[in-house]
Amino acid sequence: MLGCKETAQLVSQSYDRRLSWRERLGVRLHMVFCDACNHFRRQMEFLRRAARGFTHERGDIGKEDKLSAQARERITRDLKRRL
Repeated sequence: MLGCKETAQLVSQSYDRRLSWRERLGVRLHMVFCDACNHFRRQMEFLRRAARGFTHERGDIGKEDKLSAQARERITRDLKRRL
């Protein structure tokens, strides 16, 4: 049977890749007995949903925010004055 450390690693990996049937079985068997790992799994799921909600809310994640030419000039001018 898997220990908590291995189970936590597999739970994390399951969000990035499909676990093998042996890995899934090991995680499920461990979860039957371990409240701490079940709690960790629920926390990971919460964070995943929260992150998805944030990106959907913003709608522009991954896009570069660019300054206008005037804003860049104003910042450059202000920086030169302070130096």
